[in-house]
Amino acid sequence: MPAQILIVDDNENVRRGLRRLLAESPDWEVCGEAVNGLDAIDKSRQLKPDLILMDLKMPVMNGFEAIRELRSRDGFADVPMAAITASATTEFETEALEAGA
Repeated sequence: MPAQILIVDDNENVRRGLRRLLAESPDWEVCGEAVNGLDAIDKSRQLKPDLILMDLKMPVMNGFEAIRELRSRDGFADVPMAAITASATTEFETEALEAGA
């Protein structure tokens, strides 16, 4: 069974591009998409993904906050969460790692 991946990004074009890229591998399957951190938490509880690709800069709740919240919940301590962002800086990388990405 392919790994179930949740894509979290507020930009529809980014979500669509990631979905297309991931579809090229039979080992991966996109199980859902979320548009902000709160939506990511809700979809993660519903879908139980094997991997979460999380944008860091989003409205409502950013990716840093969502990662921290998910890490504090039962069942998500060991789920890999990869940070994705167009604003790659050393500070973002450090904060993402500290949040649990």
